Amino acid sequence: MAEHLITDLAALEALFGQVAPQSIAKETDRLHPAYTRWIENARFALLATSGPQGVDVSPRGDAGPLVRIVDEHTLLLPERRGNNRIDSLRNLIADPRIGLIFLIPGVGETLRIRGRAQIDVDPALLASFAVAGKQPHCVLRIAVDTVFFQCARSILRSRLWHPGEHDTTGVPSPGTILAALTQDGFDGDAYDGALPQRQRDTLY
Repeated sequence: MAEHLITDLAALEALFGQVAPQSIAKETDRLHPAYTRWIENARFALLATSGPQGVDVSPRGDAGPLVRIVDEHTLLLPERRGNNRIDSLRNLIADPRIGLIFLIPGVGETLRIRGRAQIDVDPALLASFAVAGKQPHCVLRIAVDTVFFQCARSILRSRLWHPGEHDTTGVPSPGTILAALTQDGFDGDAYDGALPQRQRDTLY
């Protein structure tokens, strides 16, 4: 098996060939107005971080827009209420580098950003992000290093924006998963029954 593993950059680049000119041209080190318009329409993103416990990717979503654009080099991302694991934030304490992938339902392309984040708890800043009187715990102040759009092939292959084609009957519920992992230490049915209302009541 080892003889079939690629372990050096030259072999990897030879496997894929040259980068298309447009794939290079689409990358910028700032938020070009075209990318700004894209981000202003995004309500959901995946946030990637890395730290002592390893790499983490977690979702971020809001009523829109998800982030606030300060200038062509700076984004603000509020940390809304969640499960308090704070895996991403723990990582950022150790390593400020982040990656973001923004998705817009119905749009095949995604937008990728690489940068560095600081955890900001300025009271005035938190208040400016309040929803229904509830402030985020903190705000990620993101310095943008690289921005580019990703082609639509993965979205097209997965048919992601065609929900009618996805059979979810075999997907276990959160309660089912908790019950299985704890040898029925959790009442899965009760958890699932209460979850929708709990999520609505604690959205922000």
